[in-house]
Amino acid sequence: MPRAFGIIADDFTGAVMVAGMLEGRGICCPVLFRPDGVSGLRDADALVAAARSRTVSVSEALAEISHWHDALTTAGCQRIAYKACASFDSTAEGNIGPAADLLVDRAGKRPVLMSAGFPRFGATVHQGYLFYRTRLVSESIKRLDPLTPMEDADLVRFLGRQTAHKVGLVGHLTLVQGLAAAGALLARLAADGARHVLFDASDDADVTVTADLAARLDLPVAASDPLIVELATRLCHPEPVPQPPAPPFGPVAVLAGSTGPVVLAQLAALNHPVLTLDLLDSRGTTAVVAEALAWAEHQSGSFAVSTATDAAGVARSQAVHGAAGAARLAEDMLGRVAKGLHQRGHRRFAVAGGETSGAVVAAFGLGAARALPEGPLGLGECLGEGDDPLWLFLKPGKLGSDDVLLRAIHYGEGRA
Repeated sequence: MPRAFGIIADDFTGAVMVAGMLEGRGICCPVLFRPDGVSGLRDADALVAAARSRTVSVSEALAEISHWHDALTTAGCQRIAYKACASFDSTAEGNIGPAADLLVDRAGKRPVLMSAGFPRFGATVHQGYLFYRTRLVSESIKRLDPLTPMEDADLVRFLGRQTAHKVGLVGHLTLVQGLAAAGALLARLAADGARHVLFDASDDADVTVTADLAARLDLPVAASDPLIVELATRLCHPEPVPQPPAPPFGPVAVLAGSTGPVVLAQLAALNHPVLTLDLLDSRGTTAVVAEALAWAEHQSGSFAVSTATDAAGVARSQAVHGAAGAARLAEDMLGRVAKGLHQRGHRRFAVAGGETSGAVVAAFGLGAARALPEGPLGLGECLGEGDDPLWLFLKPGKLGSDDVLLRAIHYGEGRA
């Protein structure tokens, strides 16, 4: 059937969050974890593909994005956008610029409309500069990310390193003048050779104007959640969304692979057992995972298994395995732990970290899920499709209050 909108999200947490926002607006929006997950889904105006394209090489990212683009096109999506993290987390090489280049090639139209930020959560873009929680992103905790350190707040310059094509800017001072002024500047930038144009997101009003322009012009979009959601509401047809099935309740397994002070504070707030896996354990992954599963079997309630560590611990692991190698090792360990726990009957998981979420969901073999609208935990809840009930709370590593994982345990246990 024809579908109005397809979204390729650069990680699993982002996919579930944007789908949850759309479900909250009355737009049925299943989350696909595998391209074959579209088979048997209920009628829906929008589909979200959960890719793992943020931290892999450019060639790997483009192969995956291209594969998902084909799948969404085959599924009837008439327009396809790329959803990146609100802080545009990426390396100097990519993968947002290359993804935008791919959209131009597939759509046969330019320029790509780009928008970072999420004003509601303290991420804004003003005159092309990205701020995270009132600080330039280059002065925030985002500069310390082990794989995608954001060391340049000038997004036009930053994106310009990821593509051979010209990047333009429509700033806040133009957007406050309204749709006509923004459209006129966009036309001038395109005539001047810009293949990609970044729009400010100083506040929600900036996003509204950008969404109106994007809907009217039918141009490719590579953006963070606010523009994607606003564009979807203009392209899709809200209708009563069926009530989701009741989630399973019981002990929750927390799996935390993100690093840094946010997730460490969230783990410290737990009043449940926490097992931290050592990436430098000389016994190897198989032994470490087996020991973790044996430890979990002796827990009488909810618990956490983590590879999270402080900056010194990250440095030690990266010195041995390299930045990407340490991250992949942590994901592999937690993915194996998740699979083992699932095989032993666990059906409730709270996962911290976008890449960790991808590894965990892949370990389960899920094809698709139903994202839930914003609830007591915020965004990030989903229910695995199929006969085997599975409740997941997928949380970006650097978001959430200190007690969010504790609240996820209480909620998953049916206590909140």
